[in-house]
Amino acid sequence: MPFLTAALLREQRRLVLWVPVGVALGVLAYFMLRQEPGPVSGVGAPLAGVVLGFGGLVAGWHFLWARLVGGACMAVALGALSAWSTTHRQPPMPELPRRAVLVSGRVQSVMVLPPRGAEEAGGARRVVLAGARFATPLDYEMRPLQRNLSITLRPDDTTSLAPGAAVQVRALLRPPPFPAFPGGRDFQREAWFAGSAGSGRALGLVQQVVCSGVAEDGTPPEAEGTTCSPPKSWWSFTALEPLRERVDARIRQELPGAVGAVVSTVLTGEGSSVPRTVREEFAASGLAHLLAVAGLHLGIVMGVLMGTFRLGFAAWEWAALRWPCKELSALLALLGGAAYAALTGLHLPATRSLMMAAIVVLGLVAGRRAVSMRGLALAATLLLLFRPYELLGVAFQMSFAAVMALIAGYEVARPYLARLREEGRGFWRWLAVQVATLALTSLLAGLATLPIVMAHFGEVQPFFILANLIAVPLMAVWIMPQGLLALVLMPMHLDVVPLDLMGWGVRIVLHLAHNIAHWPAARMMVPHMPGWGLAAVLLGLCWLCLWRPVWRLAGVLPLLAGVLSPVFVVQPDLLISPDGGLLAVRDGGVLLVGGVSRDAVPVRAAWQQALALPMQPFPAEGGETPDGALVCGQDDAPGVCLLTLKNHTVVLRVRDRSDGEALLPDSLCTGMDLVISAAPLRLSCPDTRRLDRFTAWRDGAQAVFLRPDGVQVVSDHSVQGDRPWVMKPGGHGMPNLPLAPEE
Repeated sequence: MPFLTAALLREQRRLVLWVPVGVALGVLAYFMLRQEPGPVSGVGAPLAGVVLGFGGLVAGWHFLWARLVGGACMAVALGALSAWSTTHRQPPMPELPRRAVLVSGRVQSVMVLPPRGAEEAGGARRVVLAGARFATPLDYEMRPLQRNLSITLRPDDTTSLAPGAAVQVRALLRPPPFPAFPGGRDFQREAWFAGSAGSGRALGLVQQVVCSGVAEDGTPPEAEGTTCSPPKSWWSFTALEPLRERVDARIRQELPGAVGAVVSTVLTGEGSSVPRTVREEFAASGLAHLLAVAGLHLGIVMGVLMGTFRLGFAAWEWAALRWPCKELSALLALLGGAAYAALTGLHLPATRSLMMAAIVVLGLVAGRRAVSMRGLALAATLLLLFRPYELLGVAFQMSFAAVMALIAGYEVARPYLARLREEGRGFWRWLAVQVATLALTSLLAGLATLPIVMAHFGEVQPFFILANLIAVPLMAVWIMPQGLLALVLMPMHLDVVPLDLMGWGVRIVLHLAHNIAHWPAARMMVPHMPGWGLAAVLLGLCWLCLWRPVWRLAGVLPLLAGVLSPVFVVQPDLLISPDGGLLAVRDGGVLLVGGVSRDAVPVRAAWQQALALPMQPFPAEGGETPDGALVCGQDDAPGVCLLTLKNHTVVLRVRDRSDGEALLPDSLCTGMDLVISAAPLRLSCPDTRRLDRFTAWRDGAQAVFLRPDGVQVVSDHSVQGDRPWVMKPGGHGMPNLPLAPEE
């Protein structure tokens, strides 16, 4: 213990770096709960922890362990308190109509979607409505929704829409979907904190209305009582969203196709129109971060602006002799970076990068070190306290892991790079230093984010270093400077030349991504990483980067344990979709999928990503798999398959046009370990363990494990528990009841 105390005393200036880690642990502890804590336990217990931790911190300020324990208690308690309060500040998830309904509301944003296939000339549009109302007798005089609705318009709908316009459209709505498998991506939690009520598909053409409830052509709209009251966040999209859409339209006019979509993504943040094939090629080559406005883009923008301002001040002799030009250039670059981040939508990576940039600029103004681990810790702490739910998102994890690895890596490599610069002069020495710096940057950021990519996307890109060595310098030296020049010249209609030059650079990056994506083993699938594996990776990375002594190397052990965790996790033998219509059987090295589901495409993709197995359809009627494990169409039962696997026998009713009215033969049910049906089983197989559509409706997706001691079924409801964002069975929310009449 004395040795440990002495070692910690030598590192006491870095102990503050663990504050965001403690806050993150408190946030994680809240989200891991299976039951939502009430006000007493959700607020009272964390407040008590804060008070006790602060008391211990003050009373034992001169004792190292008292400061450690008190500070840790405060950080963890603040994280849990922030998560609880943020969760309960969100409006409830509303009940959406189950049939086609006329929806009216204000346009918050309009996104152009990529074409579905090569035969389509252009993609459809997705409109986000705020303050939506429904024209149904049940919803008459109800309050506007406090959440937004995302509606995909028809491809032939060319109605001109601008943010702030009052519109109405007949659409078929649906709530956020349940996870595709137990422990899978939780879209309902994401929608809860994103302020979304669900999505929909337009059945007719969108029509504009005026706030009096009368259409522009003079005819009253179908939605009686339309008040068109502006939502609370009205200013956030009336000011910037029209500008963003005008810039996007100008870019697409000059640069059509995939090139214009990529240019618009890096200049306006409108990335929904990037074709799916381009996204897949960028992901396979390790260049997906170029399509997400984050620290790289903001750093390039601020670097170009700061260099331009410094040159301008240097050319102005009077200012160069009297003003602190370096500090003024940094402040002006920060303002320009803030404008760029606002134009691109202020997404989390851009917000985090802007906070880091502000800390860097303050460090320059105060004469302190610009880029430091303390600045990163401050930015992480503030983000976790104000937006704790971002801890579970891939953007937060990747951005902070990459920056933390870069700062820690350059702390170690700085003396070696300085020695390399001092050993000689000349172009080749300078080129060697630049190549080594770029390679080290790509290696550190890539290795730090590789386990996170494995956990969230189920794949590994082994050629990411080579791709980034070419694409990142091109983005920094050519593409982004031309883009900034185009934005400056766009109001004067002089942006044609810089946009064309920017398009040339983007074409090179597209060609590079396309070629590398088609190399052998450019994209290797890996199984789903459990939550504890990802937590071990992040904690190990923090231990490796936040300490400086040799014991930092101990962080490699949990990091490796997290990376290898998919190997130690037992994969399910059968999967049932959230609506019960889709069934999957893991048979050796393939995943057999059968049944019909409205969400078949996303569920299949999620299953394939989770298990990292190729998919094949169930055998046809009267057929079987090569090993004979799955036999279909036997015993005069159409749509029924018999699975014999791991000394267990399971009946799978994949298709049933009678909706369960046609009972399964008793001879088929006798001796079976489990009966699974995509339709209600009703009175079929009453003495056998059963899973059917009603089970999936009640408990969500199911995962079945065939163990030597029996059959284990894990449901999504047992994993998620009862939390505010978990919707009721069938995706039902809280009815949007009208206000009581005034007496």
